Formats: sequence, structure tokens, C-alpha cells
Amino acid sequence: MPAGLFARLQASDRGRDALILGLVALAAAAFLVFGLAQAPLDAILHGLRAILFARDTLITDYIGVGGLGAAFVNAGLLTLLVCLIYWIARAPVGGAAIACLFLVLGFGLFGKNLFNIWPVVAGVFLFTLYKGEPFSAHINTAFFGAALAPVFSEILFSGALSLPVAAPLALSTSLLIGFILPPAAAQLFKAHAGFSLYNMGFTAGIVGTLVVALYKSYGFIPDPVLIWSGGNNFSLGLLLSGIFATMIGVGLCLDPGALSKMKDIMRLTGQAPSDFTTLIGLGPAFANMGLCGFIAMAYVLALGADLNGPIIGAMFTIVGFAAFGKHPRNITPIMAGVFLGSLAKPWNAADPSIILAALFGTTLAPIAGRFGWGWGIVAGFIHSSAALSMVRFHGGLNLYNNGFAAGIVASVLAPVILALRTKEKPEEAN
Repeated sequence: MPAGLFARLQASDRGRDALILGLVALAAAAFLVFGLAQAPLDAILHGLRAILFARDTLITDYIGVGGLGAAFVNAGLLTLLVCLIYWIARAPVGGAAIACLFLVLGFGLFGKNLFNIWPVVAGVFLFTLYKGEPFSAHINTAFFGAALAPVFSEILFSGALSLPVAAPLALSTSLLIGFILPPAAAQLFKAHAGFSLYNMGFTAGIVGTLVVALYKSYGFIPDPVLIWSGGNNFSLGLLLSGIFATMIGVGLCLDPGALSKMKDIMRLTGQAPSDFTTLIGLGPAFANMGLCGFIAMAYVLALGADLNGPIIGAMFTIVGFAAFGKHPRNITPIMAGVFLGSLAKPWNAADPSIILAALFGTTLAPIAGRFGWGWGIVAGFIHSSAALSMVRFHGGLNLYNNGFAAGIVASVLAPVILALRTKEKPEEAN
């Protein structure tokens, strides 16, 4: 796309939204084409069926459930559909929306599928009807809130209940969850004051804990699972490298000075809300996204870990939030803290849960951005333990488990840091 066309599209809000949605759709299309190239169509359709009927509790790698082709087709189609909904809803597309859309793309490889996200989204839509507000005002909450999509799948497909009972129960529970997410998320943001970027992960963790507690009292107990694939590092590494390099290239097309403006992004703390697309510009934001993607992939490969659905989901969470709070300077201390934690604790840095904690734990990047490397390492160190303890509360039904853990870490650690600093007052966290 010529640079002149980029400039014309950015001249209006609607044109800018179309440009961003088009770029996200391009990444989704790359997933789709890659998926279609991996297996015959009948095998992909068979794999998609397996994905749609999976329980989806943590950790369910769709590559392991339905195969490489079906997993990427699910993620690509789902994200293209969500991009269309953003466009039809006339939703503003800034840094938060970019983060949300790339979470849909990444989690389309583990946990979110073409079937299970819609009841929660519909619940948010019902909330907007009740309040008389446009859906576009809460659309990010709706698709971030699909973190609790496994609730629908678990009730429907666990086999604990007969279908005539399970279907209406799954639907009504998910609709209720979606309905309460917008007010709950707005209130719970105050607890961590933007020092954790995954506010919906924190919210979904608390809501999911209440849902699981309620169902456990009736004898319905969800069991976390571990479906973890491997052996695809070469092909997936090539795909991801191409996508991340394209992001940097797009950033340079949007703004030839994008790389030089990275220093302006890295001066920002990242404390939410920090929309890099408006604060610094769309070009530097996309360049930052590509660079952060390469950093995340380098970390994974340096540990000799697998590139698979959950890992790519975590990497694209970093990439998405690189438009809304994350940059190399504030994510690397968190990752270093988790890595150091693996040296001092009885687990390995390449264990699935620990490497996911290192990647998803970058939600605490604002702590490093605001208070420096040292506190960022402390936050990562603490988070590596907290993330492993939270699954028992929501039974693996909150896909953003690390967001739940990090919300608790940030809610406690940030006020303590502020209280210890002689030049700042504790109330500055409010």
C-alpha cells in the first residue's frame, strides 16, 4: 500500500479505523492462509469440529486438539469476523482495540473459538441495551471478556449434565457473565490503578472465581487440563518472523521516522490507559509491536521451548498491548524477574506455566516503566509464584489467569512501592 494512501486514510477517524482494521485483518488472513496450507480441507474441517466441541479449560492448545491447520483457520476466521463487527459497530479503533483484536487472534489458538465466545459478547450487548448505550462503547470489554468463554464450553461439553440441562444453563450463565463484566471491570480498575494492563483478566478472574464457587457448591467441579503441542518451531517461527517484520515495515510506511520515535514510546511508563497510537503515532506503535514480538519469540526460542497455541497467544498479547502500554524497556524487567524466579524456585524456566508467566506477566510492565528495572524484576519474581496459584480459584475457566494473578500483585505491590518512595505519596496511586 503506497505511503500516500496511508496518509489519506489517516486523515479522517473513519479512514484511520479502516486502516487499522485492515492491518489486523491482514495478520488474520496470514493465519488463515497458513492454516489452509497445512492440511487437506476435510482434515481441517474435522479439526475445527474437534476445536468447537473442546472444553477449553486451561491449557487447551488447539494445535493439539484439531491440528495445526484447523487451529490457525479458527484463529484467522474468528479475528476477521470480529474485525467486521468492529467496523459495523463503528467502534473507534485505537490502542486498546488493537490489543483486544490481537488477543482474539492469539487466543484463537487456545481457548476462544468460532462457537464459544458469542454468549459472553451477547451478554455485554444486553448490558448496553439495558443502559441505552451504544455497543461500540463497550465492544472492547465484550471481546476482552471472552476470557470467560470456557465457562460456556465447560458446562456444555463436560458431560456432567445432560444436554437439555447443560445448554440453557451454559447460555444463561455466560449471558449473565457478559452482562456484569462492564460495571465490574470499571470498578476493579481502581484496585490496581492501571499498573496491570490486563484489567479484564483481573475482572474475569474474580467473576470466574465466583461462578466456579457457586457451581462447586452444587457438585460441579471443573478440572484444568494440559494439552500442549510441539515440533512446529521452524514453520511457526517463519510465519511469526514474517508477521513481526511486516509490522515494522508497516510502521515505517506509516511514518518513516517510526524507529527513531521508539525512544519517545520507551519514555512512557505504560501505566493504563496509555494509547501509543495517539500519544506517539500509529507508525511508531506498529514498529514497537513488531519489535516486542521479536523479543518475545527470542525469549521463547532461547529457552528451547515450543512455539504452539498458548505460546503464540501469549506472544500476540504482548504484540497487541505494544500499542497500549508495553515496550522493550518495560517488558524485559518483568521477563527477567520471572526467569530469575525459576532459578530460585522448584521449577524450570521452560516449563509451560512458567514461560507463559514470563510472557503474560508483562501485563505488569507499567511497574517497571514507572518505578524502574529493579521493581520490575521484583514484580516478575512475585508474579511467577502468584500465577501458579490462581488456577485453583477459577478452575481454569479464566483464559487470562496471569491477568488475574497480576491484578492482585499490582494491587498490593504498587501502593507499597509508592509508600516506600520518599518523593511520592501513596495517594498518587489513586
